Amino acid sequence: MNAQLANWNDLRVFLAVARAGSLSGAARSLGVNHSTVFRRIAGFEETLGVRLFDRLPTGYALTPAGEETLGIVERIEADVTTLDRTVTGQDLRLSGTVRITAIDMLAFWLLPDHIQRFRATHPGIELEIVVGNEALNLSRRETDIALRIGNSPPETLVGRKVGKLEFAIYGAPDYCAAHPGADLAQHDWIGFDNAHAPLIRQFEKLLPGMRPAVRTNSVACAVRLTKAGLGLALLPCAIADLKPDLIRVAELPESFGLDLWLLTHEDLRHTARIRAVMDFMTPALGEALTPNTKAV
Repeated sequence: MNAQLANWNDLRVFLAVARAGSLSGAARSLGVNHSTVFRRIAGFEETLGVRLFDRLPTGYALTPAGEETLGIVERIEADVTTLDRTVTGQDLRLSGTVRITAIDMLAFWLLPDHIQRFRATHPGIELEIVVGNEALNLSRRETDIALRIGNSPPETLVGRKVGKLEFAIYGAPDYCAAHPGADLAQHDWIGFDNAHAPLIRQFEKLLPGMRPAVRTNSVACAVRLTKAGLGLALLPCAIADLKPDLIRVAELPESFGLDLWLLTHEDLRHTARIRAVMDFMTPALGEALTPNTKAV
């Protein structure tokens, strides 16, 4: 390859287009505009002197030369990422940026108060919070720490179990008053999409074959829909019990909970700023998950 290919940004853009299959998808993943991606790809192809993508009505498809280039660039990406993790893992300074990814309900309701206290004790560490259901890749340094829910974290990651997130059935007071004594199967329900597969499985066990009246990929949205009186929902007790405009209608028939984990890549576990976040957040979030004994 030409020596001009030392520009890693061109390689990143090429990877993003190859993975997304479109300029717009690549632009979203990179946080740049469509024209920047188009310009980078055109310049990259000109530098190589070969066409890497076929421009199709359905998107961008790799040519044979593009397929070969993809394998090479992915190996470069792996080496660059390993170098980044290795160097960062030896950083002993309590300063710099730590990127944390979490789903909306954790980012909205569990993290903010603890972040304020963390910043008071570690003013040199800047926290960047990425909110979303997507599982950002820790190995590729898309994030430094992931706050994830699940009972079996990936073996490639290291971390700490914060506690267990318990769930129960909740409804708005006005909705419950309008449906006194109704069997659970007679209620309207707020459900979740495949981004929350464990909750879907639990709902299916609770009410086989029941189709929710409203479905969402966001637990925060489900809380708001429940408060609006659209029906009942399976919600996390640590959050729903704090809402005065929600009441716990019933416990789940079987013990159900999901473990909450703070995870990072093994190469980053000794980085001082990342270790400081892990050490602070583990007991703080664990305390927030302490079961609430509120009765209904």
